[in-house]
Amino acid sequence: MKKLKVAFVCVHNSCRSQMAEALGKLLATDVFESYSAGTELRPQINQDAVRIMKDLHGIDMNETQKSKLLSDIPKVDIVVTMGCNVNCPYLPCIHREDWGLEDPSGKSDDEFIKTARMIEDKIIDLKKRILEGEIAI
Repeated sequence: MKKLKVAFVCVHNSCRSQMAEALGKLLATDVFESYSAGTELRPQINQDAVRIMKDLHGIDMNETQKSKLLSDIPKVDIVVTMGCNVNCPYLPCIHREDWGLEDPSGKSDDEFIKTARMIEDKIIDLKKRILEGEIAI
């Protein structure tokens, strides 16, 4: 099976999409390549997200990732928007879905952990749906 390319996108590419890229690389690299991007850059990834991902999974996103624009990533098969509310970025793809996740920025560690756990579950589900052919590419 051809390894698919999945882009996790939101406007700023600094929190949820970065967490999804890291978790995709951790949990689903055998099925798809994970990328994250946005329409605007931030000088750094959200440091609360970095800390929580390091605590939960031992992933240092400051070392493994950086904020990227949509134009910085390769052509993808699947686009997952994080839940941008009004203006989710557009990226051409074969399959698109929105995960409707609230941005935990500025909130408690519990909110970041809850978001990370939801992303974990959604990554595992996406991997399963790809393997079972539910997402036809």
